[in-house]
Amino acid sequence: MNINDQLLAVLTLYGLPVLFGATFLNSTGIPIPTNILLIAAGSFIELGDMNLWWVILLCSIGAILGDQVDYLIGVWGGRSLVIRLNRWPEGQKRLKQVTAFIEKWGGISIFMSRWLITVLGSWVSLASGISGFSYPIFLFWDALGEIVWVGIFVMIGVEFSDRIQTMINFIGNLAWVEIGLLGAIIFGWILLKNHRTARI
Repeated sequence: MNINDQLLAVLTLYGLPVLFGATFLNSTGIPIPTNILLIAAGSFIELGDMNLWWVILLCSIGAILGDQVDYLIGVWGGRSLVIRLNRWPEGQKRLKQVTAFIEKWGGISIFMSRWLITVLGSWVSLASGISGFSYPIFLFWDALGEIVWVGIFVMIGVEFSDRIQTMINFIGNLAWVEIGLLGAIIFGWILLKNHRTARI
């Protein structure tokens, strides 16, 4: 039994508390295949085993609360956290990239990192806190993005409840595609930047 099957078994047994906990932990940066759980929840909704509005409400709240943890770590950790991340080359690079992303796109960067570029979600929350990004604006875009994220995956589960296993396999593969695309974009940006520097 793989991790996805184990999570689905736990979801079947414990329902909404599992969804709330998974979305909370996932938003703090702990890698849990929450998209799969949301799709499964959508399937359970279609079968009449769960309530649509309770699922969307609790999952959205869990995800939003998890994001606040990262934001507050950034606020309270501040300079000392930046120093620690700078000691780790990958952390320093990622923090600079995410900070530039936030500076360029503002609140939209927070919104997009909740449901479209989810691999950056935790980093965007952390960088928003470190940089002193306005908390009310952060909370607005964060909440909006998380509700969209939860709604999309739950409705996929509702719509394709008769093909749930196929959808779960597809979403699992899609996560790796997203990571690969993000890596390709970052690598291309670094190459372009180095090429321009070499020409100067």
